[in-house]
Amino acid sequence: MGRRATVSRRYDCSEPMERTRGIAEAVSAVRRGELVVLPTDTVYGVGADAFTPAAVQALLDAKGRGRDMPPPVLVGSVRAATALVEDLGTYGQDLIDEFWPGALTLVCRANPNLMWDLGETRGTVAVRMPMHELAVEVLKETGPLAVSSANLSGEPAARNADEAEKMLGDSVSVYLDGGRSGHADPSTIVDLTGSVPRLLRLGAIPEDKIRAVVGVLLTDEDEPAEPAESAEPAESAESAEPAELTAAASGAGEAKPSLTKHSFTEAAHAPAEPAPAAAEPASVPAEPGDAPSVPAGAADAPAAPPESADAPSVPPGAANAPSVPPEAADAPRAPQEDAGLPAAPAEASDPDRTKPGQAAPNVPEEAADAPETGAGAPAKPKDDH
Repeated sequence: MGRRATVSRRYDCSEPMERTRGIAEAVSAVRRGELVVLPTDTVYGVGADAFTPAAVQALLDAKGRGRDMPPPVLVGSVRAATALVEDLGTYGQDLIDEFWPGALTLVCRANPNLMWDLGETRGTVAVRMPMHELAVEVLKETGPLAVSSANLSGEPAARNADEAEKMLGDSVSVYLDGGRSGHADPSTIVDLTGSVPRLLRLGAIPEDKIRAVVGVLLTDEDEPAEPAESAEPAESAESAEPAELTAAASGAGEAKPSLTKHSFTEAAHAPAEPAPAAAEPASVPAEPGDAPSVPAGAADAPAAPPESADAPSVPPGAANAPSVPPEAADAPRAPQEDAGLPAAPAEASDPDRTKPGQAAPNVPEEAADAPETGAGAPAKPKDDH
């Protein structure tokens, strides 16, 4: 459990022996649930074991903060950071590759399987890997630490151990004195819980460098997107804390089904497109009186000359059928195969019909090879039933 230190110990880490002893004492204090102060690449921080709720509460009490202002978490490696978050989003890994270790804090969705209590985080965690050799050495021994600036709430952040000890006193067990901190600017904070990164606090890393990596970066000055159905209300986009931004993003996700439903409703009432008309079969006559269609090859058959008086007359219904060549005029007619055409004239009325015992009339050689047709209509194939 976290407890208030009775006697603070301070170690000058510029001396190798003091540094070694100080790191060992700091690690032991963290494991006991106590607070430590350590330098970072921005300002001095006060830290506690992130997985000991009582220690985290002791940190908030020492600073005079409530649970509505949860501390960020410092890690000693990128691997430790990825274990704490559920998802780095589209740009998280790119930002880590560019600025870690360094003064960039990333707000991500927390791993829901972790047993910790940092305060009212609303399912998020702010993580950073500092670029400070002493801090990283401690973090690799202790594991992730909940760390906030070493000062009382509302006071300027401490830039050396003296300033931190003056404000926090005996609430801290171990002070690691690493000299003056790198610079007075705090870390830049970027929220990655939404689809587009949002700048929550401008710090040591300038905005243009962040944009160079992510392309699009929302800020407090950005207005809600038009039209009026935009997912985020203006107040949650401009003034919310990191945890509140997460809640606003969740609320925006609940509004999306109404937009989808509206789209489906419009589609349901839209007039249906007429179905394309079926292609008219080529063999259907345009009008009842027309003859059936003629195959393409039949169109090239030569027309019968007018003087072919011996050719049988063409029935009216087969006016568009191919004409019979002159050589085939005297050829014997084939039996009628098309029931839809008029029957050929009866052969009994032909006075030249061959009687039994009589010789068959001479057929010209040219007619012997003529195709057998039925009264002007093309013959059906044998396999057409």
